[in-house]
Amino acid sequence: MDKKLLDILVCPVTRQPLAQLDGERLKALNTAIGQSGVQFGGHRQTDTLREALVTRDGKRIYRVDDGIPVLLPDEALDAGSLAGPAQG
Repeated sequence: MDKKLLDILVCPVTRQPLAQLDGERLKALNTAIGQSGVQFGGHRQTDTLREALVTRDGKRIYRVDDGIPVLLPDEALDAGSLAGPAQG
């Protein structure tokens, strides 16, 4: 994702800066997606993700579809619902 774009993106709910989800957490997310799908608000994600964004506190994850961040409040994933540490 373009660094300039990433520098201006914030969570629409908490207004925290967003960062790319690190490789380890993205792998864990994709494992969960592969096992049974993951619910991003009203959207059930069944295809693995190439990238995702996470809030500074690591509590909310937003998917990126075809390079476009889906920053809708109702489409965030509660990171606590995934196994592993919640740090971004």
